[in-house]
Amino acid sequence: MDITLDKKDDQLSAILTVNLTEADYAANVDQKIKDYAKKAQIKGFRPGKVPAGLVRKMYGKGLLADEINERLGKSVDAYIKENNLRILGEPIPVPTDVDFDNQKDFSFQFELGLLPEIELPADQSITVDRNQVSLDEATLTETYDQIGRQFGESTNPEVSEANDYLYGRLKKADAEEEGNVVLLPINKVKNGAERFIGVKPEDSITFDLKDAFDGDVSAIANFSGLSKDEAAEVSGDYTLTVEKINRTDAAEFNQELFDKVFGKDVVTSKEEFDEKVRTTIQENYDREADNLVNRQIIDKVIDSLQVDLPKEFFKKWLVRANQGKLTAEQVDEHYNDYERELKWSMVRNKVVETEGLKVSNDEIVDRTIQKIMGQFNLPEVNEELQASMRSFADNYLRQDNGKNYVDEYEAILAEKVLENLRGKVVVNETPITAEDFRNQNQQAS
Repeated sequence: MDITLDKKDDQLSAILTVNLTEADYAANVDQKIKDYAKKAQIKGFRPGKVPAGLVRKMYGKGLLADEINERLGKSVDAYIKENNLRILGEPIPVPTDVDFDNQKDFSFQFELGLLPEIELPADQSITVDRNQVSLDEATLTETYDQIGRQFGESTNPEVSEANDYLYGRLKKADAEEEGNVVLLPINKVKNGAERFIGVKPEDSITFDLKDAFDGDVSAIANFSGLSKDEAAEVSGDYTLTVEKINRTDAAEFNQELFDKVFGKDVVTSKEEFDEKVRTTIQENYDREADNLVNRQIIDKVIDSLQVDLPKEFFKKWLVRANQGKLTAEQVDEHYNDYERELKWSMVRNKVVETEGLKVSNDEIVDRTIQKIMGQFNLPEVNEELQASMRSFADNYLRQDNGKNYVDEYEAILAEKVLENLRGKVVVNETPITAEDFRNQNQQAS
């Protein structure tokens, strides 16, 4: 067997050629024929007594093709590993005509995409901003209102009041279509809220949609179901035809509500409930702020890379790897996104390699147990239940041929990569109120 690698001028792609002679495969093919003859069931012959010559005549071509494909796969993988080739995806076979009836020697070629070595940004060379979110009374008040409505008693009154929701259909005032189903929170209307008070089912209200929400694009989009681009362009009158009125009488803040929100006896007083609510809200904002920092790190590290990629090979491989789910045109359209994903993958691999990051089996199991406990709202469990949880986690991780295990492994490794990078960037803390933080994120999305 002879294997050669011919790199193209850009050093980013290559042709791998594998030459096979009869001596490379003949012995294995003969053995496959003998093994097949022992178990073949052919009319007129007893099991195990089928002549090898007959098996060769009937199945020799298929067994030869299997042996060559198997040998090709092993030899190509071994060559790549032994020569420390950093390849993109997998080798792509070059189409070739093969005559298994008459050929004795064979030559096969594979296209390779070669990934260059990358350098990670120098420590402290990247700066990111982290929002330090502080809670304000408006946010706390809104949260308590949401809790009260979520766990309160719902009714459908005949006449609307200021804190009701109007369920109905919205359309352009002069449009013929039926309109979109919407749910209007009357207390979110900035201008002319009084026209939505005192209405009944089957009433129609015509109003200036943009003016009603004081030009707030996010509020218009959330209410109308329009995209943000469409919401930014709305003008003129719209008509809301009311089908029913939704009202929720706020729940009483007592132990029954505390248990519904946080679990049985987790908090047992209004003071504990208030502290738990505040802590939970703050943790959620901190988590969201950290996620935004991670996004900045990923974007800035990718943007800092000065690296050329085997672009044409990458496009071809994407089409092939997705097996008909992506066309060449779709790959072209979204190529920049695919390229950024590839660059981030290269960064992850580089960090794992240089920092020696690892994920243990215990970490994977413990993370899975914590997820299960969270789903069942279990703050802690006894030793007996822990054993059951571990058994449940083990079963979950083995499902889908171990896919769940791989997913958890990759998730933990990704977190470790970001944690490592975060320790090497400059993070500026920027104070911001919860309300401003929400508005900022709505505008960004």
